[in-house]
Amino acid sequence: MRVLLTGSAGFIGTAVGSTLEASGHDVVRIDLLLPQAHGRDAAAPPGTQVLDVRDAGEWRGVLDGVDVVCHQAAVVGAGVAVSDLPAYASHNDLGTAALLAAMHQADVDRLVLASSMVVYGEGRYACAEHGVRVPGPRRVEALEAGDVENHCPDCDRALGWETVDEDDRLDPRSSYAASKLAQEHYASSWVRQADASAVALRYHNVYGPGMPRDTPYSGVAAMFRSSLERGESPQVYEDGGQVRDFVHVDDVARANLAAVEAVGTGALPPYRAYNVASGTPVTILDVARLVASGVPGTTPEPEVTGGYRLGDVRHVVASPARATAELGFTAEVRPETGLPAFATAPLRG
Repeated sequence: MRVLLTGSAGFIGTAVGSTLEASGHDVVRIDLLLPQAHGRDAAAPPGTQVLDVRDAGEWRGVLDGVDVVCHQAAVVGAGVAVSDLPAYASHNDLGTAALLAAMHQADVDRLVLASSMVVYGEGRYACAEHGVRVPGPRRVEALEAGDVENHCPDCDRALGWETVDEDDRLDPRSSYAASKLAQEHYASSWVRQADASAVALRYHNVYGPGMPRDTPYSGVAAMFRSSLERGESPQVYEDGGQVRDFVHVDDVARANLAAVEAVGTGALPPYRAYNVASGTPVTILDVARLVASGVPGTTPEPEVTGGYRLGDVRHVVASPARATAELGFTAEVRPETGLPAFATAPLRG
């Protein structure tokens, strides 16, 4: 198939493009080369067209002969400042809307969208006595006092986490998260209006070779690695007990391949979301320890600081069961193998 890949020069886009080509697909690459992701003087990789997805006028001819679009282009990051809102709304939401309009005009009716686990906000929680409960935002006063848990609204006990599936409530808690959910809403609306098909892949914490170093696009694993390279202790917020799922970029690329080959075949509903996760939960403190274990020689122990960031959630852990059952995708790289290897993997920037 001929696949248009947006964000093709990025960390995830590069891996997706290589995996698609290795499987025999013809990949059309476009990327805006945003300075915050690629550096100010970045040159377009060979075969990559520099294009702003927000500009509908630039789409003429790009979609000719395309069978499916794999949309990775986005501004990413925590999105904790109010000043971040326009950038997320512009690049992520206007960009997606312009792309979908151009696809409809070009009669391209299959989309694979890069979404994120941030659309869930907090994960799924249960009280030992009262069952599943939905916690409100954690209070600043409690965080300042070192109480980092979510509490049952009925008895105030600390809530335990459970895995989220794709039908759990969506509650974005940052401007980035709101923009990713808006992208999903645009895609599902386009499916109905254009008689099209779309898959949204909700990536969990992605890491691996080619990850940006010390930029807004760096994940916590890259930040831990940078600290270790400076001979410093990785700084772990809260009590280090936050539970997440870390998925290797090679597995994310394989999930995209599976989605590209499945979307629009009739094997899936017209619009469907999937968690893309390793299926192996890990605490943030253990992430720091696993990355440190891959560094040659003696390394500083991670430091649990008790600090916090407003907008961070306590736990969010995915169930990958739907992706396994419907896309045939199961992650191959486990965190206990991938995170130590990440400590010496080549990075960009």
